Amino acid sequence: MTQSVTPGESPTHTGTANHPRRVYIVDGARTPFIKARGQPGPFTPVDLAVQCGRPLLLRQPMPADAFDQVILGCVNVLPEEMNPARIAALRLGMGEAMTAFTVQINCGSGMQSIDTAYKYIRDGDSDLILAGGAEALSKAPMMLTEDAARWLAGLNAASSPQDYARQLAQFNPMQFKPEISLAKGLTDPIVGLSMGQTAEVLAQQFNITRQAADEYAVSSHQRLARAQESGWLDGEVTPAIAPDGTLYQQDDGVRPDTSVDALAKLKPAFEPPYGQVTPGNSSQVTDGASWVILASEEAVEKYGLEPLAVIRDSEWSALDPKIMGLGPTLSSTAILKRQKSGLNDIDLWEINEAFAAQVLACTAAWEDPEFCQVALGLDTPMGRLDPERLNVDGGAVAIGHPVGTSGNRIVLHLVNALRRKKLKRGIATECIGGGQSGAMLLETV
Repeated sequence: MTQSVTPGESPTHTGTANHPRRVYIVDGARTPFIKARGQPGPFTPVDLAVQCGRPLLLRQPMPADAFDQVILGCVNVLPEEMNPARIAALRLGMGEAMTAFTVQINCGSGMQSIDTAYKYIRDGDSDLILAGGAEALSKAPMMLTEDAARWLAGLNAASSPQDYARQLAQFNPMQFKPEISLAKGLTDPIVGLSMGQTAEVLAQQFNITRQAADEYAVSSHQRLARAQESGWLDGEVTPAIAPDGTLYQQDDGVRPDTSVDALAKLKPAFEPPYGQVTPGNSSQVTDGASWVILASEEAVEKYGLEPLAVIRDSEWSALDPKIMGLGPTLSSTAILKRQKSGLNDIDLWEINEAFAAQVLACTAAWEDPEFCQVALGLDTPMGRLDPERLNVDGGAVAIGHPVGTSGNRIVLHLVNALRRKKLKRGIATECIGGGQSGAMLLETV
């Protein structure tokens, strides 16, 4: 039974390990995902978090300082925005007493923020949490080489004009060619493969053809374009206004007129000349942020909130970094086993589209008897996932993949798509650089 609460008093926390509390998603919003175009974009990660967070909080019946805490996923944290969760909370007017922290698990960071909040509320430690993800990949820092840093250190350590002159004489302009931190971040240091190369590994293992990947990419663009034209994203995407007054109203990387013939002309990006993965069938480098509000039943009653969905289960898994793209099959199957469900017992799926070949490899793996037996511990294959249940409004190939945000976006969109279609259960899942994955089972209310 819910305990009564007087105004201004926090609801009593009653969750225990034996009696976990229900955790609701009650609202959410995201910015448009803005494609990086070879130069820094108009927003920092915190700017993006504030752009979608402010209207989200303004439409709530409770004050901004009623939240217990703020959790934000962010991978490429800028030096001037250390712990972006705290900076965003303060800029959002949530009060100086608001605790806030940032989580980082590469591509799963935005989902990790939700899962962490879910467990705080489920176990009775919190009642109301703002959980999000924010990333500005266009602002990923440029780095000096180690040789350049050593030369500068020597210059700084010079104790006489002669030492200074000797150090200047060792100057080599080539040492100062900057390194792109994003490129380094997208290369696994253990196996030495870029994320695109891991997708090439999967394409080879599961015979994913270039044409199949391009066809999937075209479908992603067409589905997103249809969703935009139909207004299905209007309640999800909050416009963002840049400092120069530019208005961003929708995801701007969509190419509704692309075709398989057009994509076929693109050269392989990671394994030339014979590779399968190209810029056209890969996720786009973008900037964007997303938030969801999670609440306990006590908070729902106290503030008169209207739950959209309840979180039923979550799972995190890990595997060989060379095949990191297969991660969703591990984390999702673990949930399906616990729920005694099959692939198509789930009404909708959101599998983050890091690469078209990677998503297709996951669906192929579920049909492969050997993979299901050895990797998933199943006596028989999971079977074929109905493509009409998968990424129904497009995915990261068309929308973009701001890495710290995407896990949050797919949860938010899954809730909205389920409700629009009057369906019940969905799973959101993503592969994670470094060989991990996360999955979350949601049920509409």
